[in-house]
This record gives sequence, C-alpha cells and structure tokens, in this order.
Amino acid sequence: MNSQQDFLRDAMRRLNLTRDAFSDRLGVRRRALDTWLLPADSGEARSMPEMVEKFVSEILAHEAHEARDTGAGPGRAPAAKPLAQRIAAEGRPHLLSVSQFDRGSLEELFQVADLMQPIARRQKVSRVLEGAVLGSLFFEASTRTRVSFGAAFCRLGGTVCDTTGFTFSSMAKGESIYDTSRVMAGYVDALVVRHPEQGAVAEFARATNIPVINAGDGPGEHPSQAILDLYTIQREFSRLGKLVDGTHVAMVGDLKYGRTVHSLIRLLSLYKGLKFSLVAPPSLEMPPYLLELVARNGHVIEQTASLEEGLRGADVVYATRIQKERFVGEAIEGYTPEFQVRKSLVDALCKPDTILMHPLPRDGRPGANDLSTDLNHDPRLAIFRQTDNGIPVRMALFAVLMGVENQVARSMRDAGWRSPSHVGPDDAVFDGLD
Repeated sequence: MNSQQDFLRDAMRRLNLTRDAFSDRLGVRRRALDTWLLPADSGEARSMPEMVEKFVSEILAHEAHEARDTGAGPGRAPAAKPLAQRIAAEGRPHLLSVSQFDRGSLEELFQVADLMQPIARRQKVSRVLEGAVLGSLFFEASTRTRVSFGAAFCRLGGTVCDTTGFTFSSMAKGESIYDTSRVMAGYVDALVVRHPEQGAVAEFARATNIPVINAGDGPGEHPSQAILDLYTIQREFSRLGKLVDGTHVAMVGDLKYGRTVHSLIRLLSLYKGLKFSLVAPPSLEMPPYLLELVARNGHVIEQTASLEEGLRGADVVYATRIQKERFVGEAIEGYTPEFQVRKSLVDALCKPDTILMHPLPRDGRPGANDLSTDLNHDPRLAIFRQTDNGIPVRMALFAVLMGVENQVARSMRDAGWRSPSHVGPDDAVFDGLD
C-alpha cells in the first residue's frame, strides 16, 4: 500500500468517517476519493491534489488540537502524557490487559502501527532498538505469537533470547516466578511471557520495572492478539468504507476458555452500538462477567447454539478453535462438526463484504469443528492479513513501551534486499506487501 492510501485511510479512521462522509467533508466526489485510494499500480489510480492533502492535514491538526484542549490556560492545552504512561499498569510500562486502553489510546497506538507498516512490509529498515535484548519466555507451546514478537523486536534492530517450556527453565527446579523475573530483568531489556496460569504474567510484571508483555495467561487474556485483531478489523473496514461503530460481530467456538475472544470483546465494547452474536454450546459460553461488562456499555448481545442464527448478516465472523488444553476433568459437550464455519454457510448467510477471522491455529482436518479450509480462496478470509498485522502492532507496542516511537520516522532507511510483492502465491491484491 502506498503512502497516499495510508494517509487517507488513517484520516478516515481518526475522523471516524465512512468514505461517503469523508468525501462530503472534503467537498469532493466519492468517485474521486475512490481513485485516490486505489493501489498505485491500478490503471484507474489517481494522485491526490496537493491542495486536498493540505486540507486533510489541517482537519486532522484541528481535530487533534480539539482533543487535547482541556481549557487550561489562555488558549494553551497542557502537553499530553506519553502513551506509555497513559496505558501503564500500576505505573509501569507493562501490557497485561486490554483494560489498560481507552478508545483514544488505542487509536494512538494504531497510528504508531501504521508508521511501522513500511518496516513490517520489508520496504524500510529501522534500528531504534539496536543493542536492546528481548527475553521471550513461553511456558506454553506457541508458533505465531512467539515468532511474531521476536520478528517485531528484530525489525526494530533488537535481538531475542528465547526459551520455551517449563522443562527448559529453572522453574522446573522450583524457582519462583518472582526470582525468575528479577533474574531475567538483569539480562534483558523487555520480557514477553506466556504462561498457562491466569494472572501469572502479572506476577512477572510485579517483580521488575522493565516492560513485560502478556502473550497469554491461561484462560485469562491475550491483549496483543486482541489489539491486532481490532487493528485488522479497522483496516478491512477502511478498505470497505465501513465503521466499527454499529457493526455486527459473530464470535464462534470456545468462548469460555478462548482468551483471544475475551480480550477482543472488551476492546470492541469501547465502540458504539455493536451487536454481538455469541455462538457456542451451553458448556462453552462466554463468561458472565464479560457479558455484564459489554451490556453495561450498551451493546446488544445474543447468545445461541445455532451457527445459522449467529452468522446471519454478520459484518465480522471471528471463529476460534476449542481450547482442549484448558479442560481439566471436564467433558466437551455439544461441540460437534455442525459448528464448522464453512463456505456453504458463509455464502448463504453472510454478506459479500463479511470479514472472516481466526486467531490461529485452526484445525484443518476433515470433520473438524473449526474455520473450514474450503474458504481458503475466498476474498473475505482475512486470517493471513490478520497474522501479517501482528508485526506492525507488536512493533508499535515495543516502541511505545520502550519510549522510541517518536524516533522511528526519522530512523527509517530503504531496505537493501528485494522482497516479494505478495508473501503468499494466492494472496489478493490487498494482501500484498506493495
């Protein structure tokens, strides 16, 4: 995606405007705006006039000033605290829960993620974290999250020290979480931790002042996954000219133990007028405390065990696998292959622009009750765009928590190697790295 597209889509997102409303605000025809948003290699793409770019910049500057202005002093607003301070956990630069964010801080983080896109897409290089070392402590199996965090840190110039599983850690010898965290803090500059027990990552964070990021704590939360999921929804909606406000989200699968949906529904509840269709058998329904939180924010919640009812008319379908590792002495009841999100159902019940998402891994074996592989070539399937977005989002988190987000723009230089225009051979145009 070129800078003109990024600039316009970011402006629409920050102003919370659809394409129609944005073109009206600019005083241009919708058709003109559409041509400015087309890929640069499209035959119908057009360059945005310099006057329009200046006008959009003025609108954004005015909106930012209005947001900052608290009325203190004669026409002067106090300087906003750095984002890391505003999302701090107990005054420290940790990311433990999505509850640390409000809508404004989320949007600010997404702007940093947008800035990271050229680096994540292998077009630019930055070394703002050169010399920094990340400690990656995964006490549960992980592929995507562990590699994604490591790649994000490396793309900013840092290096990674990795360990996976209890067997290969001193905790197998009885060492406490406190001791492990404090020792690691003497070796590294940031920690990413995944642990099977809810609340365990917060214990790591209490033992140190270096940034600690929760990469999943049992059935608790997975905040960075939820942030990249919402970032993906916003980017997909921007491409489609839609808003998150007022959208219909269907969540399907293991909603009891699925920490990704626990975090995502909390973030989505920061928006306005959403409808949630929660599709799960009675044994795997969303925890009541989350239902209460969402309901307090005025959203509509429908719980059903019928996939057909839940998918009908949804703007976003978020499927999850069953979290078998969370079941201790429990039977999995009612979760049959009828819960598989498959192409025939999507075609019959969903819109042409519905977004299909999944945190991965998904079970692609025949008869699995998961997101079906027969959707692999459907343009509505966003799972690989979703995983790609994990890199700029996690880069943004590292940059913010380590205080270098304002150094990134001036640190970038062209990459010295050639990268493919599309990572996968079957990627759609808007999946590509160009």
